Amino acid sequence: MGKKSAPAGCPIVELRDVRKDYGEDEARTAVLHGISFSVRKGDFVAIVGPSGSGKSTLLNLLGCLDTPTAGQVVIDGTDAASLGSAGLADLRARKIGFVFQSYNLLANLTARQNVELALQITEKPREERRRRAAQLLANVGLAHRLEHRPSQMSGGEKQRVAIARALANEPPVLLMDEPTGNLDTASSAEVMKLVMDLWKRQGVTILLITHEKEIADYAQRTIHVRDGRIEKIIQNNARGVGS
Repeated sequence: MGKKSAPAGCPIVELRDVRKDYGEDEARTAVLHGISFSVRKGDFVAIVGPSGSGKSTLLNLLGCLDTPTAGQVVIDGTDAASLGSAGLADLRARKIGFVFQSYNLLANLTARQNVELALQITEKPREERRRRAAQLLANVGLAHRLEHRPSQMSGGEKQRVAIARALANEPPVLLMDEPTGNLDTASSAEVMKLVMDLWKRQGVTILLITHEKEIADYAQRTIHVRDGRIEKIIQNNARGVGS
């Protein structure tokens, strides 16, 4: 797990003829039917599709929260299927930052403590973790909210805390699941402006799952999924690129 990340321009996420079935025998249901695509380091890719298209299943496979029935999910050169549960947990912790629609913040912890929690795997001294958490929150515009709990913050602020937490261990891949799904239009725009800024400044590879076209349009490329298959892949003029 300690090896360096792939160089820029090389595939960092690859799905190779991935199938996913649930159930057994007569109750078996095929959800994904031979999905293949790759994402290069530094890319910003959106995955869209209607309800029941297989987006959630795809998200679980990309995040190494589930394993495929057939095919390979390769994250930064490592085939997820080759790892046991401990190896998968380590891969998730070090290679993938997660941002969820529902924020998944701990209600009894402050913004700083929520971010600091993700840094525990580094085994750095507590004061160093505190400084790192404070810097991450400052980077997302929340230097003034370090000691606030989730109940004291707006939806947009909570999502900024979640993004800071996802970036805590400098993962090469940021996996975002409907990150604006619980936000109003203004907060959504603020969060996506932050995402674009982080993408351009830090070169993080972003995979964003959404059902909103206007959010997908921020990405360089949109993969449309329907009935467990890739329907089409569209190149976008990602907002802010070149500006």
